[in-house]
Order: sequence, then C-alpha cells, then structure tokens
Amino acid sequence: MKKVPVLTPEAAIAMINSDSTVATGGFVGCTHPEALTAALEQRYLRENSPRDLTLIYAAGQGDGKDRGLNHFGHDGMLKRVVGGHWNLAPAMGKLAVDNKIEAYNFPQGVISHLFREIAAGNPGRVSHIGLKTFVDPRNGGGKLNARTTEDLVQLIELDGREMLFYKGFPINFGLLRGTAADSFGNISFEEEVITAEALSIAQAVKNSGGKVIVQVERITADYSRDPKNIRIPGIYVDAVVLAPQAHHMQTYAESGNKNYLRQGDINSLNLPPLEQGAKRYISNRAFQEIMPGAVVNLGIGLPENIARIAKERNQLDDIILTVESGPIGGIPASGLSFGASNYPQAIIDQPYMFDFYDGGGLDIAFLGMAETDREGNVNVSKFSGRVAGIGGFMNITQTARKVVFAGTFTAGGLDISFRNGKLKIDREGKFDKFVNQAEHVTFSGKYAVQKGQEVIYVTERAVFALSGSGLELIEIAPGMDLEKDILRQMAFKPQISAKLRTMPASIFS
Repeated sequence: MKKVPVLTPEAAIAMINSDSTVATGGFVGCTHPEALTAALEQRYLRENSPRDLTLIYAAGQGDGKDRGLNHFGHDGMLKRVVGGHWNLAPAMGKLAVDNKIEAYNFPQGVISHLFREIAAGNPGRVSHIGLKTFVDPRNGGGKLNARTTEDLVQLIELDGREMLFYKGFPINFGLLRGTAADSFGNISFEEEVITAEALSIAQAVKNSGGKVIVQVERITADYSRDPKNIRIPGIYVDAVVLAPQAHHMQTYAESGNKNYLRQGDINSLNLPPLEQGAKRYISNRAFQEIMPGAVVNLGIGLPENIARIAKERNQLDDIILTVESGPIGGIPASGLSFGASNYPQAIIDQPYMFDFYDGGGLDIAFLGMAETDREGNVNVSKFSGRVAGIGGFMNITQTARKVVFAGTFTAGGLDISFRNGKLKIDREGKFDKFVNQAEHVTFSGKYAVQKGQEVIYVTERAVFALSGSGLELIEIAPGMDLEKDILRQMAFKPQISAKLRTMPASIFS
C-alpha cells in the first residue's frame, strides 16, 4: 500500500479550495476533528479563503460557543449548509437567520444514510422520514430562510407509498477524526467514544473524487493492530494530521473517560439522585410509561434524567438504553459528552443505528418539546428567532412504537414546589409552550395518529394523550386548578377526558 503523508493542520487545510463541498464528522463534543476545523477558520481569517463552501454534516457538532462547527460561522466562508442539528453552532445559525447563507435542515439519520448513497453512486436517499413535517416539500422542504430556493427534497410515490427523495451531490473534502494511524493511513478508534459516520463519509468523499483528511492523536507501528479494528481503511485517506491534545479531547467536556470505552456493570455507576422540582416530577411520571425489557432512546436535556430515576428504583437492568450516535446499553452521558455512554454493551456506526431506528426498533422514546399545538404537533427546530434544528429527533419520533414528550408546562422562570400533598406554582413561567399553531412542525400529530402511534405529553402539572382530534388532557397534578393552572396557560382548549385522573402522588415524593 502507498504511504499517506502526515501533515500539519495548516498544510492539510491548504488543500481546500473555495466553492468546495466539505463534510465533517462528529456528534456534539465527540469525535469532531477540532484541529482541522480550527485551522480552517484561522486560514479564512488570515487569507479570506476558502470562500463559498458548502458544508454537510449529520449530527450537531459544537459547544454552543466557539468550537466545532462554530469555526464556520463567518460571513463569506459559507455558501450553503445542509445540516442535521444547528443549536450547538449559534455563529452558523445566525448566518441562516440573517439570510446570509442557503440553509437546509434535514433529519440526522437521513444525512448519515445520504453519505452511504453518495458513496454507492446512487442519486440520493429515499426515506419515509420527514413526511408531513417541515422537511416535506409540501411544507417547505427543509429550507430555513428566504435565500434557500433549490429543492433538495422531492415527494415521490414508490409501490403506492408516499416517500421523500433527498438529492445527493459530490463531496470534495471529508474532515474526520480517529485515534491512531499507521504509515498507510489505516485509522483505528481505540480512544474514541463513537465511530459515528466516519467510514460512510470517507467512502462518499473518495468515490466523489475528493480528499479525506483525518486527525489522530498518535502514529502507530505498521502491522501492529487487529485488522478488524481499522474503521477507516488507508485506501480512503489522503492525509493524516497529528493533533495536539487540546484539539483532541475525548469529548468537549472530558479529556478522557475509560467508562465510555468498556463494558461494565451499570449498577456500579454513581448516578446522583435527581433533586426535587419539575425535572424530577416529569421524569418520574415519564418513567412510568416504560415496560420491562424495552429498547429506549433518551433525548438530550430533561429526558436524560429518566436514567437517574431508573437507577434510584433499581430498574436499570430492566431496560436497554441506546443513543443515536451508536452506543447500545450502558448509561448515556450528558452535556457536551452526549453521544457517549458509560459501560456500553456495544457501539455501532451511526448509520446502522438509524437503520434500526427507522425500521421501528425502538419500543419507546423520550424527547423534549419547545412548542406543542392543538393537533399534537411538536416544534423543537425553529422558534423565537433561533434555528435549533432537528438532529435525530425526527427519525426517532416518527418510528418509535411509543413516544413520550417531556417538558415543563411553561418556560422562563417557572418555580414550583410540592407541599402538603399538593403541587404549588410559586412563580409561573413567562412563556406558554402550548400554542395554537407550532411555528415549525418537527413532529406531526396527524401523521402519528394515521400510523397508530401511541403519543403521550408529560409535564409537571398535566399529562396529555394524542387522539384523532388532537390533545386530550388525561391527568392533572394534585392541587392544580383546571381552569387557572392549566387551561389559562394554553392558547387552545384541549379535549378533557371523561376519565380525567389525578397524577400519582408518588411521583412528587
């Protein structure tokens, strides 16, 4: 095999020309090639080049400040972005909001699969994911602003079934990351918490006639590793970059955590009890929806706390937690380490995880909600002048057998307590989350009803179920006044179940 050059980040990034299409790998703060994207930013600030790049990525990559995809957040650097999750890259999101770039938001799983279709020379990805949402071309086709006009999604019929066709395109450069490389460019992932879609990107770029650049933390001896542990073969790699430790942390939150790399007894993990308050009450009630043996996905944010409830109840072994980034089993990490898992049983490539999800492999999924409307639609992707994006939310919520949306009833300063057997609203939130019509349809209530999905909406003071007529109030917390504490805080009046129950007092204790 040919030898692959080991370059400095600056020398490697010098290969990228203006008007190129660039793909980056990673998931939140995991496995993102920080040394490469940081060097690309510095080159642009120094030379005003490369300009007018098209960026494509699946999972959100960043810290919400200046790392990850925030390195691309400069006027003139980007022409177009096709991305799964935007919230961790506000500098780039602002370019979209200000109409300075063409901006698309597609499901994370669809993009991870699109890399495979590009690699295979296919015209694009055909998928049922995205139907009836803002990604559906009848509702905007995933375009985020007025500047974005080209249709990259088409509605088609296949064997009598509506499907979406996501258009593929050549990718000129892939910026990836692994742990170790030999002189032939074979990349292994010993210290990486996930493999994400690195192999799929490398194949897509190589078969597009492009160049693959991989940052690693060390160079290893030739012929020294098990060939089954090579996740990116050297035939796909054009340059290797030896990254400094500061740009090769295991996640954006941790330099190294061995628990992410090995199997273990999850009951031995130290998960602190969840403190009293809205998050605990919601997590307690949501946990009641899990059946023993269920395969589960926990979304980022409040739903992550459900694992802590399971730990408190000694029921961790009764469920199988998964993360869309690839880990199966174990306890998902949180914050800027989200994407990793403590003591996973296995870690698979992200596209394969979405194969499993898209085909209906999840028994139950727990996700957050920014807005919910009378039809049961949920918005987590675009609100209050901000582009958040969908990530894996759409793949997960459209395919799980049961979906539980979990969040506070209002937002912005809500303060509650449970006293003398009753829930008290000490300070109401400033913003209503139950709106007449969601700004963005990230989850379609009508489509869920059409498919026969079971959908529950859990808050600290009320629980709703999705019915053919929209939201139905099925439970209310003890101490809540139906009119004052529930209905007045909603922009619409839900159906009220004839069998309206009181939420179990045990979830508040």
